[in-house]
Amino acid sequence: MKEIIFLRKKAQPVGVKTGGSTFKNPPNAKAWELIDEAGCRGLQIGEAMISDKHSNFIINLGKCTSNQIEDLANTVKDRVFKKSGTCLSWEIQRVGIQ
Repeated sequence: MKEIIFLRKKAQPVGVKTGGSTFKNPPNAKAWELIDEAGCRGLQIGEAMISDKHSNFIINLGKCTSNQIEDLANTVKDRVFKKSGTCLSWEIQRVGIQ
């Protein structure tokens, strides 16, 4: 368990507000790599930001709104699709979204 915790702290954002891994890995690819290749690491809309540490995490920098998260995620999805032709899908559960 100590090694798992160590590796998680080394690779993922800790001590910040995040919903966890944001997008599912598409077949034969890693979401974070596609996000990086599309130039989205560190991208920010309002108080929502793509983590500098692991780009498949959206961080709440303070008073982030759900709309800011949706806007940021949609921007990332659009950029990834334009760069790679891959459509990312949500991994986190979003409540109240139709």
